[in-house]
Amino acid sequence: MSDNQLAVEVVRGEMQPWSDYDGKRGAVQGPVLRALLDDVLPSGARTLVVGPHSADLVEAIVAKAAETTMLVRSVSDANTLAERFGDKLQVIAGALDGLEPAAFEVVVAADGLDRVLGYDSDDLNWSARLDALAAVASPSAVVVLGLENEFSLTNLLDRRLPQDRHADDDWRPLHDDPTRPVSAGQLLAELSRVGFADAHAYAAFSAQDTVLTLIDSDTAATARPGQLPARLALEALETAATAIPLLAPIDEAADSATRAALLGSTSSGWIATTAPIPHPLYSQAPNHPSVLTLDRSGDSWSVAVTAGDGTIEGAVAFDASVVPAVVPGGVSVETLLLRLAAAEDVPGFRALAARLGEWARAQDSTRLVLRWDDVVVDGDGFAAGVSPWVTAGDERAADVLAAAWWRFHDRLIGGHRRHPWPPWMVGDDLVSAWLGMSGVEAPAPVAATKPETPSASVAQVARGKELAAALATALGIPADASQTPDVRTALADAERAQQEVFELKGQIFGLERTLGFRDKALKTRENRLREMRLQVQKVNAERARLRGSRAYAVVTLVRRAATIRNPRKFAGKVKRRLKRIVRNRLG
Repeated sequence: MSDNQLAVEVVRGEMQPWSDYDGKRGAVQGPVLRALLDDVLPSGARTLVVGPHSADLVEAIVAKAAETTMLVRSVSDANTLAERFGDKLQVIAGALDGLEPAAFEVVVAADGLDRVLGYDSDDLNWSARLDALAAVASPSAVVVLGLENEFSLTNLLDRRLPQDRHADDDWRPLHDDPTRPVSAGQLLAELSRVGFADAHAYAAFSAQDTVLTLIDSDTAATARPGQLPARLALEALETAATAIPLLAPIDEAADSATRAALLGSTSSGWIATTAPIPHPLYSQAPNHPSVLTLDRSGDSWSVAVTAGDGTIEGAVAFDASVVPAVVPGGVSVETLLLRLAAAEDVPGFRALAARLGEWARAQDSTRLVLRWDDVVVDGDGFAAGVSPWVTAGDERAADVLAAAWWRFHDRLIGGHRRHPWPPWMVGDDLVSAWLGMSGVEAPAPVAATKPETPSASVAQVARGKELAAALATALGIPADASQTPDVRTALADAERAQQEVFELKGQIFGLERTLGFRDKALKTRENRLREMRLQVQKVNAERARLRGSRAYAVVTLVRRAATIRNPRKFAGKVKRRLKRIVRNRLG
């Protein structure tokens, strides 16, 4: 022990203050990696752990080893580990090139060789670091070595600048090192160069520091879009994409890489091991610590679920018992639906939807939340995949069908995929149409009691929409994998918005022109009414002037006189009236 009285051993290359656990990039971790270590590490061996590994991984390694030594370059990290594990773990703070040659029977460096040197270390390239790692391992040692892939899809589509992608731990970068392997084959060749000739490699699909899916290199090379290995890899990539701002959607790039047999070449990294491969495929259930292990069984996959602690509250729940023991190796239903939609084959889409409806209604239980991206085509029928998510209560077959179509709707429309339906036919209308294709009759229309009363189709698919949203929340992945909109989608949305603005401008111009014509017509009417009002005023003035004239009085008198029928009688009355007037005036 050094003179600083630390609880750990210190060798050349130690770093302080520093932490490989609390920085932007943390320690490698995950239930999948722990399951792999449980399978490949022998019991009772003398083990060396190199680089930052999470506490649960260290705990699994310590449980299997007879004696465990761990090397981290940070003194503070070393102290923390020593306090946690005590005498069960010997912790060394320093660089890999500061270790004395040894003969460890197991060497675990799942984090890779990027973070194994300190300030005072020699400027070792990747091959020299591997030589230093081989110097502390016995010739027959079980080695687990990780390697980051600079050609990964998440790195290629990351829209951040290179200087913003990596944390401070890359102060001595190896990304442009010509000796650094850039494929699984080159990694295995380097291990063979230092004496480990029987190594095998997994393509590792990770989200940040957590390994989510491990696929054997040979399995990844033979996988095709829609098949189980490709689906699990895509699910891991979609999970990783939720934390990375992207240039383009990652699912399209993953499908292209899979069709080109390059799925393993575009993974987040690789995990190589000199032990025989126990299972060709490991995968963590999304947003849950359970691990699926899968083995080839002819054209199918044998599935085993390692239960993990974790509960999900809400409309859906995790139930490992619904995962079948054998899953067909065919493509997913979603793959066929997307192909038919892109080809604008509506009759074919309708026929497939009808078969799906019949299959869903024939299931013994409607608790399983159907996902067309997990349901597998099995000959002329279909089979459930490895999704362990069920509804919290019993649901009708129409509800789970609506949930499946809602999820497909979000992935089709949200992914801006080509389809034969009008762009304005989205949401409830489109899902209702698909439900009708599946044999779910729409309820009879009811009279609206108020303007905001929803239509019958909206009421029918409401429960399915709730289940689909609950499933997306449980998975931790948006149904359309849109997360932060990628640049290409944002540009497409901007172009669409610009087109809508142009069309709205045309409508506004037409409305303004119509209003201008109507305004001119109203002004003409107003001027005509004003003229007519003046004419009426003139006529009324002439009439009043005529009424006050003597001629009008004479005419009036003549008109009245013409109405006298008995002139003599009238003359007598006038005579008597004149006498009475004269008498009254004379007194």
